[in-house]
Amino acid sequence: MEKIRHDLRLSETISPFGVGAIVDVRGESLMAPDTSWWDKKYAQEISCERLMARLGAGVLRQPPTHASRAGKETPALPYWRFPAWRFCERCDKLSKLTGKKKGKWSNTCECGGLLVPMRYIAICEKGSHVQDISWFRWVHRGRAASLNEAVRFCRDYKSLRFRRLANRGEGLASLMVKCHGCGNSRTLAELVTNGALQRDGIRCAGRQPWEPEGSVKKPCPHQLVAVQRGATGNYIAERISALDIPEERPQSAEAADQIRGHVYFEKVVTDNGGPQAQMVAGWIAEELGVTPETVLAVAGGEETSADEMLLDLKDGEWAAFLKKLDGGRDRTGSDFVVDGRSLEGVAGPQSLLSKIRGIGQVRRVREVRALRGFRRHDADAAMINADLGPDQWRRPTYPAIELFGEGIFLRFDEEKLAEWEAQPEVQARAGILKKRRVDSAWAGRLDVPEPRYIALHTLAHLLIRRLAFASGYASAALQERIYANSDRTDKTAGILIYTAAGDAQGTLGGLVRLGEPDKLIPLLVSALDDADFCSNDPVCIESDRQGASQLNLSACHGCSLVSETSCETGNRLLDRQLVLGGSDVRGLLDDVLTEVRRPR
Repeated sequence: MEKIRHDLRLSETISPFGVGAIVDVRGESLMAPDTSWWDKKYAQEISCERLMARLGAGVLRQPPTHASRAGKETPALPYWRFPAWRFCERCDKLSKLTGKKKGKWSNTCECGGLLVPMRYIAICEKGSHVQDISWFRWVHRGRAASLNEAVRFCRDYKSLRFRRLANRGEGLASLMVKCHGCGNSRTLAELVTNGALQRDGIRCAGRQPWEPEGSVKKPCPHQLVAVQRGATGNYIAERISALDIPEERPQSAEAADQIRGHVYFEKVVTDNGGPQAQMVAGWIAEELGVTPETVLAVAGGEETSADEMLLDLKDGEWAAFLKKLDGGRDRTGSDFVVDGRSLEGVAGPQSLLSKIRGIGQVRRVREVRALRGFRRHDADAAMINADLGPDQWRRPTYPAIELFGEGIFLRFDEEKLAEWEAQPEVQARAGILKKRRVDSAWAGRLDVPEPRYIALHTLAHLLIRRLAFASGYASAALQERIYANSDRTDKTAGILIYTAAGDAQGTLGGLVRLGEPDKLIPLLVSALDDADFCSNDPVCIESDRQGASQLNLSACHGCSLVSETSCETGNRLLDRQLVLGGSDVRGLLDDVLTEVRRPR
Protein backbone atom coordinates (compact mmCIF):
# COMPACT_ATOMS: atom_id res chain seq x y z
CA MET A 1 0.00 0.00 0.00
CA GLU A 2 1.32 3.43 -0.94
CA LYS A 3 0.95 6.10 1.74
CA ILE A 4 0.27 9.63 0.54
CA ARG A 5 -0.15 12.45 3.02
CA HIS A 6 -2.53 15.17 1.90
CA ASP A 7 -4.46 17.81 3.83
CA LEU A 8 -8.17 18.49 3.36
CA ARG A 9 -10.29 21.10 5.06
CA LEU A 10 -12.40 19.53 7.77
CA SER A 11 -15.63 20.54 6.05
CA GLU A 12 -14.49 18.85 2.81
CA THR A 13 -14.62 15.44 4.51
CA ILE A 14 -18.43 15.82 4.57
CA SER A 15 -18.79 17.30 1.09
CA PRO A 16 -17.54 17.35 -1.62
CA PHE A 17 -14.90 14.74 -0.65
CA GLY A 18 -16.91 12.64 1.78
CA VAL A 19 -17.55 8.88 1.84
CA GLY A 20 -17.84 7.55 -1.72
CA ALA A 21 -16.46 10.67 -3.44
CA ILE A 22 -13.47 10.84 -5.77
CA VAL A 23 -10.68 13.24 -4.81
CA ASP A 24 -7.61 14.06 -6.92
CA VAL A 25 -4.41 14.12 -4.86
CA ARG A 26 -1.02 14.77 -6.46
CA GLY A 27 -2.03 13.33 -9.82
CA GLU A 28 -3.75 10.32 -8.26
CA SER A 29 -7.47 9.55 -8.16
CA LEU A 30 -8.65 8.34 -4.75
CA MET A 31 -12.01 7.46 -3.19
CA ALA A 32 -13.05 7.72 0.47
CA PRO A 33 -14.33 4.38 1.87
CA ASP A 34 -17.18 4.18 4.37
CA THR A 35 -16.77 4.89 8.08
CA SER A 36 -16.33 1.21 9.01
CA TRP A 37 -12.74 1.69 7.73
CA TRP A 38 -12.07 4.56 10.14
CA ASP A 39 -9.83 4.14 13.15
CA LYS A 40 -12.47 5.07 15.74
CA LYS A 41 -9.97 5.92 18.50
CA TYR A 42 -8.83 8.94 16.46
CA ALA A 43 -12.30 9.97 15.27
CA GLN A 44 -13.74 12.10 18.07
CA GLU A 45 -17.40 11.56 18.94
CA ILE A 46 -19.50 14.73 18.91
CA SER A 47 -23.00 15.22 20.24
CA CYS A 48 -26.12 16.90 18.93
CA GLU A 49 -29.33 15.49 20.35
CA ARG A 50 -31.56 17.33 17.88
CA LEU A 51 -29.69 15.86 14.91
CA MET A 52 -29.65 12.33 16.30
CA ALA A 53 -33.40 12.53 16.92
CA ARG A 54 -33.72 12.95 13.15
CA LEU A 55 -31.12 10.35 12.13
CA GLY A 56 -32.17 7.68 14.63
CA ALA A 57 -29.72 5.25 16.22
CA GLY A 58 -26.05 5.86 15.62
CA VAL A 59 -23.10 8.01 16.56
CA LEU A 60 -21.62 11.20 15.08
CA ARG A 61 -17.84 11.17 14.66
CA GLN A 62 -15.57 13.95 13.46
CA PRO A 63 -12.58 13.04 11.23
CA PRO A 64 -9.17 13.42 12.91
CA THR A 65 -7.50 16.81 12.65
CA HIS A 66 -3.98 18.12 13.16
CA ALA A 67 -2.63 21.59 13.81
CA SER A 68 0.88 21.40 12.34
CA ARG A 69 2.60 19.51 9.53
CA ALA A 70 1.41 15.93 9.12
CA GLY A 71 3.93 13.21 10.01
CA LYS A 72 4.02 9.45 9.55
CA GLU A 73 2.08 8.77 12.75
CA THR A 74 -0.44 11.60 12.37
CA PRO A 75 -4.02 10.16 12.50
CA ALA A 76 -5.62 10.22 9.07
CA LEU A 77 -8.52 8.88 7.02
CA PRO A 78 -7.93 6.03 4.56
CA TYR A 79 -8.54 6.57 0.84
CA TRP A 80 -8.86 3.89 -1.85
CA ARG A 81 -7.25 4.21 -5.29
CA PHE A 82 -9.98 4.45 -7.93
CA PRO A 83 -10.01 3.88 -10.81
CA ALA A 84 -7.34 1.19 -10.63
CA TRP A 85 -6.79 1.26 -14.41
CA ARG A 86 -4.19 3.86 -15.40
CA PHE A 87 -2.09 4.59 -18.47
CA CYS A 88 1.48 5.77 -18.71
CA GLU A 89 1.88 9.30 -20.01
CA ARG A 90 5.21 8.32 -21.60
CA CYS A 91 4.72 4.87 -23.23
CA ASP A 92 0.86 4.75 -23.30
CA LYS A 93 0.78 1.36 -21.54
CA LEU A 94 -2.63 0.67 -19.96
CA SER A 95 -2.83 -1.58 -16.88
CA LYS A 96 -3.74 -1.90 -13.22
CA LEU A 97 -0.11 -2.47 -12.21
CA THR A 98 1.79 -0.11 -9.93
CA GLY A 99 5.54 0.35 -10.17
CA LYS A 100 8.18 0.31 -7.45
CA LYS A 101 10.68 3.00 -6.60
CA LYS A 102 13.45 2.28 -4.06
CA GLY A 103 11.53 -0.74 -2.82
CA LYS A 104 8.27 1.19 -2.27
CA TRP A 105 5.10 1.20 -4.34
CA SER A 106 4.80 4.32 -6.48
CA ASN A 107 2.48 5.69 -9.13
CA THR A 108 5.01 5.17 -11.94
CA CYS A 109 5.31 2.85 -14.92
CA GLU A 110 8.22 0.46 -15.56
CA CYS A 111 9.58 3.04 -18.02
CA GLY A 112 9.55 5.72 -15.34
CA GLY A 113 6.59 7.63 -16.71
CA LEU A 114 3.78 8.89 -14.48
CA LEU A 115 0.58 6.82 -14.40
CA VAL A 116 -2.59 8.78 -15.19
CA PRO A 117 -6.10 7.58 -14.14
CA MET A 118 -8.41 6.55 -16.98
CA ARG A 119 -10.99 9.17 -17.86
CA TYR A 120 -14.07 6.93 -17.83
CA ILE A 121 -15.61 4.76 -15.13
CA ALA A 122 -18.83 2.68 -14.96
CA ILE A 123 -21.74 3.75 -12.77
CA CYS A 124 -24.93 1.84 -12.03
CA GLU A 125 -27.99 3.73 -13.30
CA LYS A 126 -30.19 3.12 -10.23
CA GLY A 127 -28.14 1.19 -7.66
CA SER A 128 -25.54 3.91 -6.94
CA HIS A 129 -22.71 1.39 -7.49
CA VAL A 130 -19.48 2.30 -9.23
CA GLN A 131 -16.68 0.20 -10.70
CA ASP A 132 -13.72 0.20 -13.04
CA ILE A 133 -14.37 -0.47 -16.68
CA SER A 134 -12.57 -3.72 -17.50
CA TRP A 135 -10.60 -2.26 -20.40
CA PHE A 136 -9.03 -5.54 -21.44
CA ARG A 137 -12.43 -7.19 -21.65
CA TRP A 138 -13.97 -4.17 -23.38
CA VAL A 139 -11.33 -3.87 -26.12
CA HIS A 140 -11.79 -7.55 -27.02
CA ARG A 141 -15.53 -7.09 -27.61
CA GLY A 142 -17.38 -5.32 -30.38
CA ARG A 143 -18.12 -6.10 -34.02
CA ALA A 144 -14.52 -6.99 -34.99
CA ALA A 145 -14.09 -9.34 -32.03
CA SER A 146 -17.09 -11.47 -33.03
CA LEU A 147 -15.51 -12.12 -36.46
CA ASN A 148 -11.94 -12.77 -35.37
CA GLU A 149 -11.06 -15.83 -33.31
CA ALA A 150 -7.63 -14.47 -32.40
CA VAL A 151 -9.27 -11.48 -30.75
CA ARG A 152 -11.77 -13.54 -28.78
CA PHE A 153 -9.10 -15.82 -27.32
CA CYS A 154 -6.39 -13.19 -26.76
CA ARG A 155 -4.71 -13.38 -23.34
CA ASP A 156 -1.94 -10.84 -23.81
CA TYR A 157 -2.83 -8.74 -20.74
CA LYS A 158 0.29 -6.56 -20.89
CA SER A 159 -0.17 -5.28 -24.46
CA LEU A 160 -2.95 -2.70 -23.95
CA ARG A 161 -2.22 0.87 -25.03
CA PHE A 162 -4.29 4.06 -24.63
CA ARG A 163 -3.58 6.55 -27.38
CA ARG A 164 -4.80 9.72 -28.95
CA LEU A 165 -5.03 9.81 -32.74
CA ALA A 166 -3.97 13.24 -34.01
CA ASN A 167 -5.75 12.85 -37.34
CA ARG A 168 -9.23 12.36 -35.83
CA GLY A 169 -9.85 15.75 -34.25
CA GLU A 170 -10.57 16.41 -30.57
CA GLY A 171 -13.61 14.20 -29.88
CA LEU A 172 -13.91 10.74 -28.34
CA ALA A 173 -13.25 9.19 -31.75
CA SER A 174 -9.62 10.35 -31.38
CA LEU A 175 -9.14 8.38 -28.12
CA MET A 176 -8.39 4.72 -28.72
CA VAL A 177 -7.60 1.61 -26.67
CA LYS A 178 -5.61 -0.98 -28.63
CA CYS A 179 -4.32 -4.45 -27.84
CA HIS A 180 -0.95 -5.00 -29.54
CA GLY A 181 -1.24 -8.73 -28.91
CA CYS A 182 -4.17 -9.40 -31.24
CA GLY A 183 -4.34 -6.03 -32.98
CA ASN A 184 -7.93 -5.19 -32.05
CA SER A 185 -8.78 -1.59 -31.13
CA ARG A 186 -11.84 0.47 -30.18
CA THR A 187 -12.42 4.19 -29.77
CA LEU A 188 -14.13 5.70 -26.73
CA ALA A 189 -16.93 6.88 -29.00
CA GLU A 190 -18.20 3.28 -28.86
CA LEU A 191 -18.17 3.39 -25.05
CA VAL A 192 -20.71 6.14 -24.43
CA THR A 193 -23.52 4.98 -26.70
CA ASN A 194 -26.78 3.92 -25.06
CA GLY A 195 -26.50 0.40 -23.57
CA ALA A 196 -22.89 -0.01 -24.76
CA LEU A 197 -21.59 -1.81 -21.66
CA GLN A 198 -24.66 -4.04 -21.54
CA ARG A 199 -24.09 -5.17 -25.15
CA ASP A 200 -20.47 -5.96 -24.34
CA GLY A 201 -21.52 -8.24 -21.49
CA ILE A 202 -20.18 -5.97 -18.72
CA ARG A 203 -22.54 -6.14 -15.73
CA CYS A 204 -22.82 -4.24 -12.44
CA ALA A 205 -20.86 -5.89 -9.62
CA GLY A 206 -23.32 -4.47 -7.06
CA ARG A 207 -20.72 -2.97 -4.72
CA GLN A 208 -18.43 -0.04 -4.04
CA PRO A 209 -14.72 -0.21 -5.01
CA TRP A 210 -13.50 -0.70 -1.43
CA GLU A 211 -15.93 -3.55 -0.68
CA PRO A 212 -14.58 -7.10 -1.16
CA GLU A 213 -16.04 -9.21 -3.97
CA GLY A 214 -17.61 -11.69 -1.55
CA SER A 215 -19.70 -8.97 0.13
CA VAL A 216 -22.38 -8.99 -2.59
CA LYS A 217 -25.43 -11.00 -1.50
CA LYS A 218 -27.36 -10.79 -4.79
CA PRO A 219 -26.52 -9.45 -8.25
CA CYS A 220 -27.57 -5.92 -9.19
CA PRO A 221 -30.19 -5.92 -11.99
CA HIS A 222 -29.52 -2.38 -13.22
CA GLN A 223 -27.45 -1.39 -16.24
CA LEU A 224 -24.07 0.28 -16.17
CA VAL A 225 -23.34 3.54 -17.95
CA ALA A 226 -19.89 4.90 -18.81
CA VAL A 227 -19.31 8.42 -17.45
CA GLN A 228 -16.35 10.73 -17.07
CA ARG A 229 -14.50 10.29 -13.80
CA GLY A 230 -14.97 13.93 -12.75
CA ALA A 231 -18.66 14.28 -13.66
CA THR A 232 -20.69 16.13 -11.01
CA GLY A 233 -23.47 13.52 -10.95
CA ASN A 234 -21.05 10.79 -9.86
CA TYR A 235 -21.55 11.86 -6.28
CA ILE A 236 -24.73 13.33 -4.82
CA ALA A 237 -24.21 13.77 -1.08
CA GLU A 238 -27.15 13.34 1.30
CA ARG A 239 -26.32 15.80 4.09
CA ILE A 240 -28.27 17.03 7.07
CA SER A 241 -27.42 19.87 9.42
CA ALA A 242 -28.89 21.24 12.62
CA LEU A 243 -28.29 24.26 14.80
CA ASP A 244 -27.47 23.10 18.30
CA ILE A 245 -30.05 25.09 20.23
CA PRO A 246 -32.26 24.43 23.25
CA GLU A 247 -35.25 22.67 21.71
CA GLU A 248 -38.34 24.76 22.33
CA ARG A 249 -41.90 23.53 21.99
CA PRO A 250 -43.85 25.39 19.29
CA GLN A 251 -46.59 27.70 20.57
CA SER A 252 -49.28 25.50 19.02
CA ALA A 253 -48.09 22.50 21.03
CA GLU A 254 -48.26 24.45 24.29
CA ALA A 255 -51.70 25.80 23.36
CA ALA A 256 -52.89 22.26 22.57
CA ASP A 257 -51.74 21.10 26.03
CA GLN A 258 -53.68 23.95 27.68
CA ILE A 259 -56.80 23.05 25.68
CA ARG A 260 -56.55 19.37 26.61
CA GLY A 261 -56.11 20.30 30.25
CA HIS A 262 -59.21 22.51 30.36
CA VAL A 263 -62.01 21.28 32.60
CA TYR A 264 -64.59 21.43 29.76
CA PHE A 265 -62.44 19.77 27.08
CA GLU A 266 -64.00 16.31 27.58
CA LYS A 267 -67.44 17.73 26.72
CA VAL A 268 -66.12 18.93 23.35
CA VAL A 269 -64.70 15.47 22.63
CA THR A 270 -67.86 13.66 23.78
CA ASP A 271 -70.21 15.71 21.60
CA ASN A 272 -68.01 14.93 18.56
CA GLY A 273 -68.66 18.08 16.51
CA GLY A 274 -72.25 18.63 17.60
CA PRO A 275 -73.89 21.93 18.61
CA GLN A 276 -72.83 21.54 22.24
CA ALA A 277 -69.21 21.07 21.15
CA GLN A 278 -69.37 24.30 19.15
CA MET A 279 -70.67 26.23 22.15
CA VAL A 280 -68.21 24.78 24.68
CA ALA A 281 -65.31 25.26 22.24
CA GLY A 282 -66.21 28.95 22.14
CA TRP A 283 -66.01 29.18 25.96
CA ILE A 284 -62.59 27.48 26.01
CA ALA A 285 -61.30 29.62 23.15
CA GLU A 286 -62.36 32.85 24.83
CA GLU A 287 -60.75 31.87 28.10
CA LEU A 288 -57.42 30.70 26.60
CA GLY A 289 -57.12 33.32 23.85
CA VAL A 290 -57.32 30.92 20.91
CA THR A 291 -59.87 30.39 18.13
CA PRO A 292 -62.80 27.93 18.42
CA GLU A 293 -61.49 26.20 15.29
CA THR A 294 -58.24 25.44 17.11
CA VAL A 295 -60.12 23.86 20.02
CA LEU A 296 -62.22 21.71 17.67
CA ALA A 297 -59.11 20.66 15.72
CA VAL A 298 -57.39 19.51 18.92
CA ALA A 299 -60.54 17.64 19.99
CA GLY A 300 -60.71 15.93 16.59
CA GLY A 301 -57.04 15.03 16.62
CA GLU A 302 -56.45 16.90 13.36
CA GLU A 303 -53.50 18.98 14.47
CA THR A 304 -49.96 17.86 13.90
CA SER A 305 -48.73 16.05 17.00
CA ALA A 306 -46.05 17.68 19.12
CA ASP A 307 -43.72 14.74 18.64
CA GLU A 308 -43.90 15.07 14.85
CA MET A 309 -43.23 18.80 14.99
CA LEU A 310 -40.26 18.37 17.31
CA LEU A 311 -38.72 15.97 14.82
CA ASP A 312 -38.72 18.74 12.25
CA LEU A 313 -35.52 20.63 12.95
CA LYS A 314 -36.68 23.99 11.66
CA ASP A 315 -39.84 24.01 13.77
CA GLY A 316 -37.78 23.72 16.94
CA GLU A 317 -35.32 26.34 15.75
CA TRP A 318 -38.11 28.80 14.92
CA ALA A 319 -39.62 28.41 18.38
CA ALA A 320 -36.22 28.93 20.00
CA PHE A 321 -35.54 32.09 17.99
CA LEU A 322 -38.94 33.55 18.92
CA LYS A 323 -38.20 33.00 22.61
CA LYS A 324 -34.81 34.70 22.25
CA LEU A 325 -36.30 37.68 20.38
CA ASP A 326 -38.70 38.31 23.25
CA GLY A 327 -35.92 38.02 25.83
CA GLY A 328 -33.85 41.08 24.88
CA ARG A 329 -30.15 40.93 25.82
CA ASP A 330 -28.99 37.30 26.10
CA ARG A 331 -26.66 36.65 29.03
CA THR A 332 -26.83 32.84 29.09
CA GLY A 333 -23.28 32.26 27.84
CA SER A 334 -24.30 29.01 26.10
CA ASP A 335 -23.63 27.83 22.53
CA PHE A 336 -26.78 29.65 21.41
CA VAL A 337 -26.65 33.35 22.25
CA VAL A 338 -29.13 35.69 20.54
CA ASP A 339 -29.84 39.31 21.47
CA GLY A 340 -33.41 40.32 20.56
CA ARG A 341 -33.53 43.86 19.15
CA SER A 342 -36.51 46.15 18.80
CA LEU A 343 -37.22 48.34 15.77
CA GLU A 344 -38.76 51.08 17.90
CA GLY A 345 -37.22 54.44 17.04
CA VAL A 346 -35.17 53.06 14.14
CA ALA A 347 -34.99 55.33 11.10
CA GLY A 348 -35.88 53.88 7.72
CA PRO A 349 -38.63 53.45 5.14
CA GLN A 350 -41.92 52.65 6.87
CA SER A 351 -42.91 50.20 4.11
CA LEU A 352 -39.95 48.04 5.18
CA LEU A 353 -40.10 48.54 8.95
CA SER A 354 -43.79 47.65 9.07
CA LYS A 355 -43.08 44.20 7.61
CA ILE A 356 -40.32 43.27 10.09
CA ARG A 357 -41.39 42.01 13.53
CA GLY A 358 -37.99 41.59 15.09
CA ILE A 359 -34.22 41.29 14.61
CA GLY A 360 -31.90 38.91 16.41
CA GLN A 361 -28.16 39.36 16.71
CA VAL A 362 -26.89 35.78 16.85
CA ARG A 363 -23.68 36.24 18.81
CA ARG A 364 -22.87 32.55 19.05
CA VAL A 365 -24.32 29.50 17.33
CA ARG A 366 -23.13 25.91 16.99
CA GLU A 367 -23.96 23.98 13.85
CA VAL A 368 -23.46 20.23 13.36
CA ARG A 369 -23.35 18.85 9.82
CA ALA A 370 -23.54 15.13 9.11
CA LEU A 371 -23.36 12.91 6.04
CA ARG A 372 -26.15 10.31 5.90
CA GLY A 373 -24.99 8.76 2.65
CA PHE A 374 -24.81 9.40 -1.06
CA ARG A 375 -26.33 8.60 -4.44
CA ARG A 376 -24.75 8.28 -7.87
CA HIS A 377 -25.82 9.29 -11.37
CA ASP A 378 -29.48 9.91 -10.51
CA ALA A 379 -31.21 11.71 -7.66
CA ASP A 380 -33.73 8.84 -7.58
CA ALA A 381 -31.06 6.15 -7.31
CA ALA A 382 -30.66 4.03 -4.18
CA MET A 383 -28.97 5.77 -1.25
CA ILE A 384 -25.74 4.20 -0.01
CA ASN A 385 -25.24 4.64 3.74
CA ALA A 386 -22.11 6.36 5.04
CA ASP A 387 -21.45 3.24 7.15
CA LEU A 388 -21.47 -0.11 5.30
CA GLY A 389 -19.88 -2.13 8.09
CA PRO A 390 -21.47 -5.00 10.06
CA ASP A 391 -22.74 -2.53 12.69
CA GLN A 392 -24.52 -0.28 10.16
CA TRP A 393 -28.08 -1.20 11.21
CA ARG A 394 -27.62 -1.19 14.99
CA ARG A 395 -25.22 1.71 15.60
CA PRO A 396 -23.98 3.31 12.37
CA THR A 397 -21.22 5.92 12.37
CA TYR A 398 -22.03 9.17 10.56
CA PRO A 399 -19.20 11.52 9.50
CA ALA A 400 -19.94 14.87 11.15
CA ILE A 401 -18.31 18.18 11.94
CA GLU A 402 -19.15 20.89 14.43
CA LEU A 403 -18.82 24.55 13.53
CA PHE A 404 -19.19 27.71 15.55
CA GLY A 405 -20.23 31.06 14.20
CA GLU A 406 -22.46 34.12 14.33
CA GLY A 407 -25.35 35.50 12.35
CA ILE A 408 -28.41 37.72 11.87
CA PHE A 409 -32.01 36.58 12.29
CA LEU A 410 -34.94 38.45 10.72
CA ARG A 411 -38.57 37.79 11.67
CA PHE A 412 -41.28 39.13 9.34
CA ASP A 413 -44.81 40.15 10.21
CA GLU A 414 -47.16 37.21 9.64
CA GLU A 415 -50.28 39.31 8.99
CA LYS A 416 -48.61 41.52 6.37
CA LEU A 417 -47.08 38.47 4.72
CA ALA A 418 -50.36 36.54 4.63
CA GLU A 419 -52.19 39.57 3.21
CA TRP A 420 -49.61 39.93 0.43
CA GLU A 421 -49.48 36.27 -0.57
CA ALA A 422 -53.26 35.97 -0.71
CA GLN A 423 -53.30 38.08 -3.91
CA PRO A 424 -54.22 35.95 -7.00
CA GLU A 425 -51.35 37.42 -9.05
CA VAL A 426 -48.84 36.44 -6.37
CA GLN A 427 -50.24 32.90 -6.12
CA ALA A 428 -50.17 32.55 -9.90
CA ARG A 429 -46.53 33.65 -10.06
CA ALA A 430 -45.48 31.12 -7.39
CA GLY A 431 -47.66 28.50 -9.06
CA ILE A 432 -45.26 28.43 -12.02
CA LEU A 433 -42.50 27.06 -9.80
CA LYS A 434 -44.90 24.77 -7.92
CA LYS A 435 -45.85 23.06 -11.17
CA ARG A 436 -42.25 22.67 -12.30
CA ARG A 437 -41.33 21.23 -8.93
CA VAL A 438 -44.07 18.61 -9.28
CA ASP A 439 -43.04 17.80 -12.85
CA SER A 440 -39.36 17.35 -11.95
CA ALA A 441 -38.26 13.88 -10.87
CA TRP A 442 -35.84 15.13 -8.22
CA ALA A 443 -37.16 18.60 -7.23
CA GLY A 444 -39.60 17.05 -4.74
CA ARG A 445 -36.75 17.18 -2.21
CA LEU A 446 -36.81 20.99 -2.36
CA ASP A 447 -39.07 23.17 -0.21
CA VAL A 448 -42.54 23.91 -1.51
CA PRO A 449 -42.18 27.21 -3.44
CA GLU A 450 -45.08 29.05 -1.88
CA PRO A 451 -44.93 32.86 -2.30
CA ARG A 452 -43.45 33.61 1.11
CA TYR A 453 -40.67 31.08 0.63
CA ILE A 454 -39.66 32.42 -2.78
CA ALA A 455 -39.70 36.05 -1.58
CA LEU A 456 -37.77 35.47 1.65
CA HIS A 457 -35.34 33.11 -0.06
CA THR A 458 -34.58 35.69 -2.74
CA LEU A 459 -34.24 38.42 -0.13
CA ALA A 460 -31.74 36.26 1.77
CA HIS A 461 -29.63 35.99 -1.38
CA LEU A 462 -29.75 39.73 -1.99
CA LEU A 463 -28.71 40.39 1.60
CA ILE A 464 -25.85 37.86 1.43
CA ARG A 465 -24.48 39.64 -1.64
CA ARG A 466 -24.64 43.00 0.16
CA LEU A 467 -23.19 41.64 3.43
CA ALA A 468 -20.17 40.32 1.53
CA PHE A 469 -19.18 43.97 0.97
CA ALA A 470 -19.73 45.13 4.54
CA SER A 471 -19.08 42.20 6.92
CA GLY A 472 -15.52 41.21 6.05
CA TYR A 473 -16.60 37.69 5.10
CA ALA A 474 -16.55 36.30 1.59
CA SER A 475 -19.96 35.55 0.11
CA ALA A 476 -19.17 31.81 0.07
CA ALA A 477 -18.56 31.90 3.84
CA LEU A 478 -22.14 33.00 4.54
CA GLN A 479 -25.01 30.51 4.87
CA GLU A 480 -28.78 30.86 4.78
CA ARG A 481 -31.58 29.11 6.64
CA ILE A 482 -35.10 29.92 5.47
CA TYR A 483 -38.13 29.62 7.76
CA ALA A 484 -41.12 30.16 5.49
CA ASN A 485 -44.07 27.78 5.78
CA SER A 486 -47.74 28.66 5.91
CA ASP A 487 -49.03 25.08 6.16
CA ARG A 488 -47.67 24.55 9.68
CA THR A 489 -49.81 25.00 12.76
CA ASP A 490 -47.15 27.53 13.77
CA LYS A 491 -46.61 29.53 10.59
CA THR A 492 -43.02 30.62 10.03
CA ALA A 493 -41.71 33.70 8.27
CA GLY A 494 -38.06 34.53 8.78
CA ILE A 495 -34.50 34.14 7.56
CA LEU A 496 -31.21 33.41 9.27
CA ILE A 497 -27.95 34.44 7.64
CA TYR A 498 -24.94 33.11 9.46
CA THR A 499 -21.36 32.03 9.08
CA ALA A 500 -20.03 28.89 10.70
CA ALA A 501 -16.67 27.25 10.22
CA GLY A 502 -14.23 25.08 12.11
CA ASP A 503 -11.42 27.61 11.84
CA ALA A 504 -11.08 31.38 12.40
CA GLN A 505 -13.98 32.34 10.14
CA GLY A 506 -17.12 32.48 12.20
CA THR A 507 -15.55 34.08 15.27
CA LEU A 508 -14.59 37.53 13.98
CA GLY A 509 -17.76 39.43 14.91
CA GLY A 510 -18.10 41.26 11.61
CA LEU A 511 -21.54 39.79 10.85
CA VAL A 512 -23.25 40.13 14.20
CA ARG A 513 -22.14 43.78 14.39
CA LEU A 514 -24.21 44.50 11.28
CA GLY A 515 -27.26 43.00 12.98
CA GLU A 516 -27.84 46.24 14.87
CA PRO A 517 -31.12 47.65 13.48
CA ASP A 518 -29.68 51.06 12.55
CA LYS A 519 -27.07 49.28 10.39
CA LEU A 520 -29.16 46.39 9.07
CA ILE A 521 -32.07 48.46 7.72
CA PRO A 522 -29.81 50.56 5.41
CA LEU A 523 -28.14 47.32 4.27
CA LEU A 524 -31.54 45.86 3.37
CA VAL A 525 -32.41 48.98 1.38
CA SER A 526 -29.04 48.80 -0.40
CA ALA A 527 -29.62 45.12 -1.20
CA LEU A 528 -32.98 45.96 -2.78
CA ASP A 529 -31.42 48.84 -4.70
CA ASP A 530 -28.71 46.49 -6.06
CA ALA A 531 -31.34 44.00 -7.23
CA ASP A 532 -33.47 46.63 -8.92
CA PHE A 533 -30.95 46.86 -11.78
CA CYS A 534 -29.49 43.65 -13.19
CA SER A 535 -26.81 43.66 -15.89
CA ASN A 536 -28.95 41.14 -17.79
CA ASP A 537 -32.11 43.26 -17.75
CA PRO A 538 -34.57 43.43 -19.43
CA VAL A 539 -34.04 39.74 -20.25
CA CYS A 540 -33.69 38.71 -16.59
CA ILE A 541 -36.61 40.64 -15.08
CA GLU A 542 -38.96 39.51 -17.86
CA SER A 543 -37.88 35.88 -17.71
CA ASP A 544 -39.65 33.00 -15.99
CA ARG A 545 -37.36 30.20 -17.21
CA GLN A 546 -33.91 30.36 -15.63
CA GLY A 547 -31.65 28.11 -13.60
CA ALA A 548 -31.44 24.31 -13.30
CA SER A 549 -34.65 22.65 -14.52
CA GLN A 550 -36.01 26.20 -14.99
CA LEU A 551 -36.64 26.43 -11.24
CA ASN A 552 -35.83 30.15 -11.14
CA LEU A 553 -37.96 32.95 -12.55
CA SER A 554 -36.44 36.45 -12.62
CA ALA A 555 -33.09 35.59 -11.04
CA CYS A 556 -29.62 35.17 -12.55
CA HIS A 557 -25.92 35.45 -11.73
CA GLY A 558 -26.04 39.19 -12.31
CA CYS A 559 -28.50 39.91 -9.52
CA SER A 560 -29.57 37.08 -7.19
CA LEU A 561 -27.38 33.99 -7.28
CA VAL A 562 -24.78 33.23 -4.61
CA SER A 563 -22.33 30.40 -4.03
CA GLU A 564 -24.19 27.07 -4.15
CA THR A 565 -22.62 26.09 -0.83
CA SER A 566 -24.37 29.08 0.75
CA CYS A 567 -27.86 28.19 -0.50
CA GLU A 568 -30.20 25.57 0.93
CA THR A 569 -31.56 24.66 -2.49
CA GLY A 570 -28.52 25.08 -4.74
CA ASN A 571 -29.57 28.46 -6.22
CA ARG A 572 -33.12 27.38 -7.08
CA LEU A 573 -36.59 28.76 -6.26
CA LEU A 574 -35.67 32.44 -6.70
CA ASP A 575 -37.61 35.36 -8.18
CA ARG A 576 -36.90 39.10 -7.94
CA GLN A 577 -40.43 40.01 -9.01
CA LEU A 578 -41.93 38.55 -5.82
CA VAL A 579 -39.62 40.84 -3.83
CA LEU A 580 -39.52 44.02 -5.92
CA GLY A 581 -42.67 43.61 -7.99
CA GLY A 582 -43.19 43.45 -11.75
CA SER A 583 -45.63 44.52 -14.40
CA ASP A 584 -48.23 41.92 -13.39
CA VAL A 585 -47.46 41.21 -9.73
CA ARG A 586 -46.86 43.16 -6.54
CA GLY A 587 -43.68 42.30 -4.68
CA LEU A 588 -43.42 41.82 -0.93
CA LEU A 589 -41.22 44.94 -0.65
CA ASP A 590 -42.12 46.75 -3.84
CA ASP A 591 -42.95 50.06 -2.08
CA VAL A 592 -39.58 50.36 -0.31
CA LEU A 593 -37.50 51.80 -3.15
CA THR A 594 -40.33 54.09 -4.23
CA GLU A 595 -40.47 55.55 -0.72
CA VAL A 596 -36.69 55.91 -0.47
CA ARG A 597 -36.38 57.62 -3.84
CA ARG A 598 -39.31 59.97 -3.30
CA PRO A 599 -38.13 63.62 -3.29
CA ARG A 600 -38.29 65.22 0.14
